[in-house]
Amino acid sequence: MSEKPQASSSAADAVISDADLEKLLNREASAFQRELEVDRILNAFKLNPYDILDLDQSVTPEGVKKKYRQLSLFIHPDKTPNPRAPEAFDILKKAESELSERARREDLDATITQARYTVLKALGLPVTTPDDSPKLTGLKPSFKEQIRAKSKEMLIEEELRRRKAVKMNLANEGFEARKKEEEVATRKRKAEDDAKWEESREQRVGSWRTFAKDSKKKKKQKTVILG
Repeated sequence: MSEKPQASSSAADAVISDADLEKLLNREASAFQRELEVDRILNAFKLNPYDILDLDQSVTPEGVKKKYRQLSLFIHPDKTPNPRAPEAFDILKKAESELSERARREDLDATITQARYTVLKALGLPVTTPDDSPKLTGLKPSFKEQIRAKSKEMLIEEELRRRKAVKMNLANEGFEARKKEEEVATRKRKAEDDAKWEESREQRVGSWRTFAKDSKKKKKQKTVILG
């Protein structure tokens, strides 16, 4: 009679152990998924917020915020041991901010739309061809991948132009700043020279008076001698 409770206790222990094991595996799987998501964000194309948030261009503003909340909670540095989780979190926040800014999103959408037109023209298709057209199926790379690649190329070109413009503006600003500094230095030197000239004025006047006085004396002496 005494052995049955022991068997029951062992069975209960086995059930608890299985449950704990399942929880442990779930936690490890979740941690692994967080690690993968952090890596995905870090490796995403930084000039395309859609890629970072893993969203399509058709997503609504509400959809952007919802996806951001999900991902930000999922990879939050407090929940992810990955040392680069804070960096991924900042990248995620920047992407959400850019897509929430109307002007920035309109510019981005315009570039992606232009990329789509370019791909369609390269395929010999009208720009009005819908994405679900049979003519776009079976492409390698796929139509979506080609648009993404062309968008990346165009966004990089735009970023290079932007940086070049910034560099030129900084160079121009630097030139103007140096020019102003030189003008200020020139005015300062002139002011110092004028001040020195004024300071030496009395000395020059005194020297002239002494010279004139001596000249008069010499003239008088010559007059006496001649007389």
